[in-house]
Amino acid sequence: MAATMDNKNKRTMVAVVGVVIGMIGLSYASVPLYDWFCRVTGYGGTTQVAAEESQQVLDREIKVRFDASTARGLEWKFEPVQREVTLKVGENAVSFYRATNLSDRPIVGTATFNVTPQKSGPYFHKIDCFCFVEQRLEPGESIDMPVAYFVDPEIDQDPNQEEVKTITLSYTFFEMESDEDEEDQLAALETAGGDSD
Repeated sequence: MAATMDNKNKRTMVAVVGVVIGMIGLSYASVPLYDWFCRVTGYGGTTQVAAEESQQVLDREIKVRFDASTARGLEWKFEPVQREVTLKVGENAVSFYRATNLSDRPIVGTATFNVTPQKSGPYFHKIDCFCFVEQRLEPGESIDMPVAYFVDPEIDQDPNQEEVKTITLSYTFFEMESDEDEEDQLAALETAGGDSD
């Protein structure tokens, strides 16, 4: 009887340890898995990345509106050059956003993006975008940044997209910690460590 209890306890312990290890593994994998899921499904308004331009243009027209914001503390002015365009579904287009560094120091920024309505995310394809790379602006510098895109003609086959007449493309810029900032912090730590000797 005691041996049976010991075996049950061991099995329970192994199961609990396995669950804990599995949960730790999932917590590390959750961010990349969620990102992959959003890109594949367009969930949350995540747009798609196209390898090439659209080859088919439909008669259906759709408006694309542009929205821009910056995270708190980022000393940039960031805005779309055009507020909206009307284009045909499948038509390849290029639009621009303008960023200006209002600070007295170089700033590296990165942009996050989405579209609304969110259900249109799988049909909004970017061929190239400033959001694919970090942007560095010197003090007072302005730059016009392009985004090349099209609305996938497949949107016309989806009955849930029939009422979609306007898609809004939104970007938010965040400041990235630059290598120089990291070097300054390391130098300050080393100096502080040296002073304490």
